[in-house]
Amino acid sequence: MLAAIRAGDVNIALFVHILGAMLLVGSLLAVAYTRVLAARATGGTGMIDRLTFKATILGVLPAYIVMRGGAQWVEAQENLPKEVEDSTWLGIGYMAADLGALLVLASVIVSVVGLRRIPDGGGRGGAKAVGIMAALLVVVYVVAIWAMSAKPA
Repeated sequence: MLAAIRAGDVNIALFVHILGAMLLVGSLLAVAYTRVLAARATGGTGMIDRLTFKATILGVLPAYIVMRGGAQWVEAQENLPKEVEDSTWLGIGYMAADLGALLVLASVIVSVVGLRRIPDGGGRGGAKAVGIMAALLVVVYVVAIWAMSAKPA
C-alpha cells in the first residue's frame, strides 16, 4: 500500500491552489495571445483591445485571488518543518506570487483606464502594456511551476 504524501485535510486546499494557478496561467496566455492577434490585424483593433482588457479584469484577477488564497490555505493547513519553510522552491513560489501581485494590479489598473478610453479611439498603448506584462508573468509563473514541481534544493 502507498503512503500518503500529504495529510488528507490539505487536499482540497491544494486543489484550489493548483486550479487557481492553472486558470491564472491560462488567462495570462489568453491576454498575451490577444496582443499577437492585434499585431497581425489590419485595421481597427478596438475589439481585440477590449478583449485584452476584459480578459485581464475578469480572468487574470480572479484567478490570481484563487491561486493566492489557495496557497495561504495550504500553508495554514500544513505544519511545515523549518527546513521546508526556508526551502528554495517555496521562496521562488512566494517571490513569483508577490511580483505577480504587483503586475496583476498594474494590469488591472491599466485595463480599467483602457476600457474607458476605447470609445474615444484610445487604449492601444495600454493594451500593449497589459500584453507585455502578461507575457512576463507567464515566464515568471512557468519558473514557479517548475520550482513547485521539481522542488530544487
